[in-house]
Amino acid sequence: MDNTQYTWINTPVTAGLLRGALDLERTGRGLLPHRLPARARAQNTDGQLAMAESQPSGVRLAFRTSATAVELDTLPTKRAYVGAPPRPDGVYDLLVDGVLTRQASAVGGETLTIDMATGSVEHRPGPPATLRFTGLPGTPKDVEIWLPYNETTELVALRTDAPVAPAPDRGRKVWLHHGSSVSHGSDAAGPSATWPALAASLGGVELINLGLGGSALLDPFTARALRDTPADLISVKLGLNVVNTDLMRLRAFTPAVHGFLDTIRDGHPDAPLLVVSPLLCPIHEDTPGPSAVDVSALGSGRLRFTATGDPAERAAGKLTLRVIRDELARIVEQRSAEDPRLHYLDGRALYGDADAVRLPLPDQLHPDAATHRHIAERFAEAAFGTRGAFEDGVRA
Repeated sequence: MDNTQYTWINTPVTAGLLRGALDLERTGRGLLPHRLPARARAQNTDGQLAMAESQPSGVRLAFRTSATAVELDTLPTKRAYVGAPPRPDGVYDLLVDGVLTRQASAVGGETLTIDMATGSVEHRPGPPATLRFTGLPGTPKDVEIWLPYNETTELVALRTDAPVAPAPDRGRKVWLHHGSSVSHGSDAAGPSATWPALAASLGGVELINLGLGGSALLDPFTARALRDTPADLISVKLGLNVVNTDLMRLRAFTPAVHGFLDTIRDGHPDAPLLVVSPLLCPIHEDTPGPSAVDVSALGSGRLRFTATGDPAERAAGKLTLRVIRDELARIVEQRSAEDPRLHYLDGRALYGDADAVRLPLPDQLHPDAATHRHIAERFAEAAFGTRGAFEDGVRA
C-alpha cells in the first residue's frame, strides 16, 4: 500500500478533459458521460439501450501533466444476472504516452440485478470508490484513463500531485464506429483492449465508439447521432442484433438500412463510410433469432446462448446472418455507383470459419480477449492498411 502523503490538486472534470462521449450529464454527485445525445435518449424506451449507451466504452479522460500520482473518484453501476455466474468488476486502463501502464477496478458502487427470464431489474445503491495510480514518471506526459466499457460510470473527482491540462490535439483523424456488443467490448481484457480501441491505436486515429450492446438495431435516433457527430471516418457494423432480437423481417430490414445510411450521409456526404456485416456466429448463420440463454449451461455455472428460431421461417422473411450479409453486400453495391466512398466488408474476413476453430466464442455470441485483438488486427489492415477502405481518408 502506498502511504506517501501527497499534496493533492483538485481539477474539475469537464468536457475538455474527456474524449469519446457525445454528451455529459451533470448529476448530484458528478459528471455522467453518455454515448448518445439527450435528444436520442429522450426518444428511447428500451432499458437495454439506456444501459448500454451510459456504459462509457471508448470514453477516456485525457490530460497532460507531470504528476506522479493520480486519484479518481467514481461511482460505478455494476450488473448482476439472476442465475448467472458473477460478473467481474469493470477495468480502468491507465495509459502513459499511449502505453498501457496500470489497470484497476472500482470496488463498491451501485448494482443492477437483472432477471433475464422476467425482465425485472432491482437497483441497489452504493458508495463512490477511489482509484489511485502512483509511481508515474515526474516528467511531462500524456495520461489517459479509459473508463470501463461495461459499467455506467459517474466521475466524481480528479486529484493529482501536479497541475493538469487537457491533452493537446495531435491532429489525428476521428473514426466514428457503430456496432453491437462485440464492438461495445464484450469480454475484452480492458477498455483500451476492445477491438475498436485496438484498431484505432493501430490505425493512428481518435476513436468515438458507438458500439451499443444488444442495441445496434437501425434506430433512427442512432443514425442522427452518427450524422451529427464530427468525424473523418465512419463505420457501421450491422445485422447481429437485428437477428438475435428477432426485430424485423427482410421487408423492413432493407429500407431501414437505406434510411440509416441516408441519414449518416446527410451529415457526412464525403467521408469514407464502411458497412461491415456480421462476424461469423455459428448459432445464427442459418437459424433465426431470437437468442436465448441456454438454461442447461446455467445449471453448470456457465453463461451460453442458443438460437431459438426455426430455419424454415427464412422463407417467410425471417433473418439469419447469411441472409443479412447477402443483403448488405447488395445494398452497398447498389448505392456505391453514386457513392464511391461507400465500402463493404464481409464480417467473416474479421472472424470466419477457420478463426472459430482456433478461437471459439466462449458463450456462442461474444469473443474473448484474444479474439478482440485478432479482430482488431484484421480490421486495421482492411480499413487503415494499403488500399484499405479508409486509406484516402486517413491520409487526406
